[in-house]
Amino acid sequence: MSELARSLDLAWVLLAAFLVMFMQAGFAMVETGFTRARNAVHTMAMNFVVYPVGVLGFWLVGYGLMMGGVHEWPTLGAAVTGGHEVGLRLGGHLWGLFGASRFALVTVASEPASLAMFLFSAVFMDTAATIPTGAMAERWKFSAFLLYAAFMSALLYPLYGNWVWGGGFLAALGANLGLGHGHVDFAGATVVHMTGGVTALAGAIVLGPRLGRFRADGTVGAMPGHNLPMAVVGSLILAFGWFGFNAGSTLSAQNPRIALIAVNTLLASSAGAVAALLYVWGLHSRPDLAMACNGLLGGLVSITGACAFVSPAAAVLIGLVAGGLVVRAVVFLERRLRVDDPVGAVAVHGVCGAWGGLAVGLFADGSYGDGWNGVAGPVRGLLFGAPSQLGAQCVGVAVNAGFVFAASYGFFRLLERVMGNRVPAEVELTGLDALEMGTDAYPRG
Repeated sequence: MSELARSLDLAWVLLAAFLVMFMQAGFAMVETGFTRARNAVHTMAMNFVVYPVGVLGFWLVGYGLMMGGVHEWPTLGAAVTGGHEVGLRLGGHLWGLFGASRFALVTVASEPASLAMFLFSAVFMDTAATIPTGAMAERWKFSAFLLYAAFMSALLYPLYGNWVWGGGFLAALGANLGLGHGHVDFAGATVVHMTGGVTALAGAIVLGPRLGRFRADGTVGAMPGHNLPMAVVGSLILAFGWFGFNAGSTLSAQNPRIALIAVNTLLASSAGAVAALLYVWGLHSRPDLAMACNGLLGGLVSITGACAFVSPAAAVLIGLVAGGLVVRAVVFLERRLRVDDPVGAVAVHGVCGAWGGLAVGLFADGSYGDGWNGVAGPVRGLLFGAPSQLGAQCVGVAVNAGFVFAASYGFFRLLERVMGNRVPAEVELTGLDALEMGTDAYPRG
């Protein structure tokens, strides 16, 4: 590959990372719009502060744990400093557990490939880290949130990310056990979104519902967000940034698959929005714009893992299923499990992230992915003659659900004993802006 071609690919990865970073503004607007006015500054503050704290935690420890075992990224140029993966050797095979190099970028400070991948990986991490801020909004103590941001960026997200993208044991399920190409996740349905959604579920359970949300008589108290237009604009910003999320994961501007990936992203998001809109309209005889926004995001999440491996028709189907799943999951979590999630983050990212992981194992059509995770031949799913790929996807989803939930639940329970996760009742009732942050989003002049 020529130096010019590598420079083009490097610029493409950086441009895609810039688009993904802009998604943080979308998350801030969606979550703030879906919460009440008296907590707007607090919700915005979490979405803002998780970015710098997360980047520093990922720089210091997380990137090394996640990508420290990767030797090179072929489209970006060879890495001068080789990677080192720590794992267990069983049955003559290495089962990777975590990387052990590139901490704080000390050894790769002059390597463009490693630096570009750090930036690209860091903004993906930030997406996962910000998801629980919506599910735990309006009652989360800011000091406890700060410790969570460090934990997520430095440890939890990097470990599962290593197992799928850093040469870890889930990626090796194909080469070591013959399960398809191992767990395949093109742009982060499980690595990013399911990890964030499962962590949000654990945090919301430990934190408990907002005061007045679930009443003694079994009814659910209405707590509508204060600015739906803000949430709509935020959703559209996320949809825009998602093109960088998915198409950028080719790590190459010269890969013609970019066009299909972008189209699949567009179609799945549209199908998810329409499915959620019509589903709620049919249930309640009126459209629900907020649920349509979450359907759009659910469609985006669900196509993220499969966007490079499926046809446009399959992308529409994946998005339609996601839109229905969002509605059903929100109702189930709220009515049956009594989990209070102000923005629907668990449904959008956790449930649709799992669906996106499984969709690879169902709809991958064998048109792409030759050599993925070191396995010869393209990636095929169950409907195209490869049931073992669905098996690998099921293993990856199950490991995420089990490990991420256990680790995050244990972290939040420990934090509860040490310092508490929740603001006092009087702070919650008055508003976190005034008593937790010392300022108001909308001061009366």
